[in-house]
Amino acid sequence: MNRGPNIETFISCDSIYDEADAVIFGVPFDGTVSYRPGTRFASSNIRSESYGIETYSPYQDRDLEDLRIYDGGDLELPFGNTEKVLRIIEDYEENVLSDGKTPIMIGGEHLITLGAVRAAVKKYPELHIIHFDAHADLRDEYLGEKLSHACVLRRCHELVGDGRIFQFGIRSGERAEFCFAAQHTYMKKFDFDNLFNVCKALRDKPVYFTVDLDVLDSSVFPGTGTPEAGGVNFNQLAAAIITVGGLTNVVAADINELSPPYDPSGVSTAAACKVLRELLLAVGKERK
Repeated sequence: MNRGPNIETFISCDSIYDEADAVIFGVPFDGTVSYRPGTRFASSNIRSESYGIETYSPYQDRDLEDLRIYDGGDLELPFGNTEKVLRIIEDYEENVLSDGKTPIMIGGEHLITLGAVRAAVKKYPELHIIHFDAHADLRDEYLGEKLSHACVLRRCHELVGDGRIFQFGIRSGERAEFCFAAQHTYMKKFDFDNLFNVCKALRDKPVYFTVDLDVLDSSVFPGTGTPEAGGVNFNQLAAAIITVGGLTNVVAADINELSPPYDPSGVSTAAACKVLRELLLAVGKERK
């Protein structure tokens, strides 16, 4: 596990590992995407473009320069071996958690969340998951494959069980996924209504927080492999992230599904940078 300094980091995330409270790391993997690949380029683009935003957030009146965050760079991953990729993620996440730090993962496609949740649930058996997304991701299999970004929350459900997954912003999926959600998860379609009450109820529980960036409307965030019309705007997402960070005990988190090749304007990457900044600051507030 790399604990040394990296040449390029997300803006202001240049603390040394031993002194950091949070650790960000990239997972350049898009081996199971169901439509358009390209998310493997997200973490490197987010780092390089982060210097186009400010470290200060007017949304939270907080500054990344006041936090101690280590950027561990990107994991080295094999091609063609999805289970090995998940094990590498799980091992890295487990090491960060065992060192008493908060891991924040930058995807990559959404299946990477499974590796991180495998690690988190070992340390926190009472783990709950808050999930922002356009897609339900509750298929049991996709084209015969159980390890797919279309199945990631179904695999996570097998780890945490009923009543521990809370989904917001969902606006796409097959009928069977919505039927499964009605029996096994909490799902708020289309928006973040009731998020405040859910977070209050989870205040004393360990929470894994996963943000699929395609929860944003495709007019705001076209740079993704599976764009879906009808999503939330950036201010709504930022407010929801701040709510989760301020009211719950987030023990680990990720953002995923930015695919820079599909937005040559760079607007989607810039939005992802701000989402990551707000997430780091919101979780950091809980750690102070």
